[in-house]
Amino acid sequence: MHIAIAGNIGAGKTTLTGQLAKHYNWDTHFEDVDDNPYLLDFYDEMQRWSFNLQIYYLNSRFTQTQEIRNSSQTVIQDRTIYEDAYIFAPNLHSMGLMTTRDFENYFSLFNLIESFVKAPDLLIYLRASVPKLVQNIQTRGREYEESIRLDYLKRLNERYEAWISTYDKGKLLIIDVDNNHFNENQEDLGKIISIAKKNKILTAIDNTWGTPYFLKPIKLGFDMAIVSATKYYSGHSDVMGGSLAVNKKVFPKVKAAEKITGL
Repeated sequence: MHIAIAGNIGAGKTTLTGQLAKHYNWDTHFEDVDDNPYLLDFYDEMQRWSFNLQIYYLNSRFTQTQEIRNSSQTVIQDRTIYEDAYIFAPNLHSMGLMTTRDFENYFSLFNLIESFVKAPDLLIYLRASVPKLVQNIQTRGREYEESIRLDYLKRLNERYEAWISTYDKGKLLIIDVDNNHFNENQEDLGKIISIAKKNKILTAIDNTWGTPYFLKPIKLGFDMAIVSATKYYSGHSDVMGGSLAVNKKVFPKVKAAEKITGL
């Protein structure tokens, strides 16, 4: 299963990717930011480095999609290969920050690569206003992002909306980041759970998220609730003890696994 998070700079893709991966025990593929050899130069001189950066991302995301395709695990990806081709590269070209020759060369290469790419089973689009994007960018405090212009974010938002309005490669969920605080609000969390339900993904929660008794995770819609007594009484330890609560649909599967493993 391949799930991908799409959205503008500062929309919360990395945060949501990490939270979903933690709660559902999914593998992750994050956008290459810290080790990107072109990113700092790009923000300092966009016109000079725009083509180099887009080629780097094209290669990086194609590698990710191939790894995801060959994985037997559920994988959640921070940003898709389509966003560079349909949003970032065209935006740079229209702003005069990428030459027509470079853009046509880039898009020709993307079209070739796309023939080897399978779209995500589920795309989650984080929709956010420019003020919300600016707020998030300032909060995370990446020095190289301080030079991002408001008109640049606005243009990207317009292209995101145009792209997502015609997206037909797979299932799509749109989350309004201005009003949806999925990491704080139980109702918003329920929307994330419903995504997994629709895609037949078993969901589990442990007590690191909150006190299970008060949250009542099974009633909220989770399939399993893992309660570790070790964490309650002695902190993290090599000696494990606790309990597992499951709903009625999952119970037969747990019993079958118990019989096979002998646990």
